[in-house]
Amino acid sequence: MVTLKLPVGYFMLSLFCRYRSSILFLTFIFYTSYHLSRKPISIVKSELHRNCSTVIRPADLNITNNDTWCDWAPFDQNNYQTLFGILDNSFLVAYAIGMFFSGMFGERLPLRYYLSAGMLLSGLFTALFGLGFYWNIHSLGYYAFIQVMNGLVQTTGWPAVVACVGNWFGKGKRGFIMGVWNSHTSVGNILGSLIAGVFVSSAWGMSFIVPGLIITFTGILCFFFLVEKPEDVNCTPPHHHVSYKTNINLSYSSITSLLELDKHLEMMGGFHGGFFCLTQGVVEFSLCLLFAKLVSYTFLYWLPLYISNVAHFEAKEAGDMSTLFDVGGIVGGIVAGLVSDYTGGRATTCCVMLLVAAPMLFLYNYIGQTSLGVTIGMLLLCGGLVNGPYALITTAVSADLGTHESLRGNSRALSTVTAIIDGTGSVGAALGPLLAGLISPTGWNNVFYMLISADVLACLLLSRLVYKEVQRWCGCVPQARG
Repeated sequence: MVTLKLPVGYFMLSLFCRYRSSILFLTFIFYTSYHLSRKPISIVKSELHRNCSTVIRPADLNITNNDTWCDWAPFDQNNYQTLFGILDNSFLVAYAIGMFFSGMFGERLPLRYYLSAGMLLSGLFTALFGLGFYWNIHSLGYYAFIQVMNGLVQTTGWPAVVACVGNWFGKGKRGFIMGVWNSHTSVGNILGSLIAGVFVSSAWGMSFIVPGLIITFTGILCFFFLVEKPEDVNCTPPHHHVSYKTNINLSYSSITSLLELDKHLEMMGGFHGGFFCLTQGVVEFSLCLLFAKLVSYTFLYWLPLYISNVAHFEAKEAGDMSTLFDVGGIVGGIVAGLVSDYTGGRATTCCVMLLVAAPMLFLYNYIGQTSLGVTIGMLLLCGGLVNGPYALITTAVSADLGTHESLRGNSRALSTVTAIIDGTGSVGAALGPLLAGLISPTGWNNVFYMLISADVLACLLLSRLVYKEVQRWCGCVPQARG
């Protein structure tokens, strides 16, 4: 029986397409729009602070403010990199803090309403940033406040879309499916760069307003078409769970005690917490993601400016070139998902890619600008190696852990596990651009040394899980009794 909780578009979906494919497509579009609306700030940075001595001032503009005719105050000062870091971190710190609460809201509110409201508010704050151009606002406080609010409302996205996909798709080939699906991150970055690049040199405000309108439209689409769970339309839910005997080295009595504890926690409305997080690697994957996301988001926010400074490209050209990093990220996410599905080693796949990424980042910094061909090749390769582990952890790993058998079918747990992992990762997302802003005045080499160190630390944090996966492949893992 159809309930009033179902979206109006439910009837169209039932007539024209399969539910699972429509959910995959819709959530892909939704999170593409989230990343699309985050990207313009990295493209516009090169326009907010330019090398005005090389810019020919149009004689017919009749500009009376000599301080801001080329740059945009307050970013026309020598400390512009620090100010850009403040903008980045206003968004990212708010995002990191909000993510730890977002999972709890996602558990208790209908995901369709939660996502729709989040996208509508994201559209509002993204557009407000761009309107600062037309309203001639030169207050750092205004732009920082908009970034804080946008960071908070954008936390609605990730736990909700992962929970929706996890509700509809089981464990089989989850790494590949989510690797393809997770390309929404890179697709959003690419589209955000291209859209912002169209307007950046003429009217940079439109670089924000257009993405704001797009995410607003997807919020309306979500409200009318998203079906949260198979049970809502009388479909059979997928098989999620993983056997204790193949993955958890616990005695029968330990499992019984854990289930009894979980039973009491669930009766109290709580998440099956600390013991599950420790035994299943939630802590390791969360901390690994912190450093992996530190690297990824540093590139997200600073790569166009790096290309502009080092290769001396214009803002639009640098933005277009930076999209190659995201193209590589699409391929890297799919490859990571396929390999981890085939081997059953999520942690090992991440670890190997992180190990290879470290020397590739070193090479990109030293030879990446020697020729156009080398630049393209290195951006694609580094993008795949950096974003592959990040994509795998935030999708397939989060869904595996959130739908584990030890959670005993608690549908709310997936949103919480996703928020814990991505919330911890978001601390790194905030830290990376901040460090880049502080370090870049001392030279870009030091920024890359920081990124390489983060990749190595991310790899080391997975060593226990890699060891357990290697043991399992060698048949050395003891079986649980009972």
